Amino acid sequence: MAGLAESGSNPDVGLLFEINGLAEAAPTWFDRIMEYVGEYGLPLAIVVMGLWCLVRVRRLGQQGLADRESVVASVAAIAWMPVAALLAVIVNIPIRGFVERPRPFLTHQGLEVLVEGKEDYSFVSDHATLAMAMAVALFLAHRKFGVLAIVLAFLAGVSRVYMGVHYPTDVAGGFALGTAVALLLSPVAMAALTPLVGWLGRVPGIGWLLLGDVAREDGSAARAAEPVAGERPAGRGGARDLAA
Repeated sequence: MAGLAESGSNPDVGLLFEINGLAEAAPTWFDRIMEYVGEYGLPLAIVVMGLWCLVRVRRLGQQGLADRESVVASVAAIAWMPVAALLAVIVNIPIRGFVERPRPFLTHQGLEVLVEGKEDYSFVSDHATLAMAMAVALFLAHRKFGVLAIVLAFLAGVSRVYMGVHYPTDVAGGFALGTAVALLLSPVAMAALTPLVGWLGRVPGIGWLLLGDVAREDGSAARAAEPVAGERPAGRGGARDLAA
């Protein structure tokens, strides 16, 4: 892995300088915005989308458009977002240690570095891994929001190259790792998270926070109703039925 650790391929380095060159040409105020958006804003936006999906699922239960079983399955799917992100970052720890690729600004002169203090290994990008893992997990729970989250995760990865702290292949590797963890471990995660959410749903206070009024075991809060515009009633399909 010495070649990858010391330098990138020519296309990789060339694309790095092309994207990072935009930062050098941009005004200072725009670079400051990109610094905060790339470091915090885009991953946080994906988290907010997940929280909004949780609110939406609880609302469907409140309106009687979803029974307790479906709400539990959907909340479990949304809960997979942070768990998938955490697992993906943990998996990345030995990968970074094995590849040992220095940050691009430590190897190549002339880069515009917007974020200081990034001197750990570069491959794979934690930001790209975390953002894509959350986005793909959200896609499994809610298709429309998931597609938007994947777009935001892609922009988060590109911003790392723009800021001069990662090679494009670092970001591509992060996308692949985050996607693999979120997709491949999803069946096992749902098998574990669904009964856990169901159990927490019976805990006073926590149950209402997670499931809303359908937290009660008898599901008496759910009432028969006609679907509202743009919604589908949820059945035993759980997260898939609640995804718009």
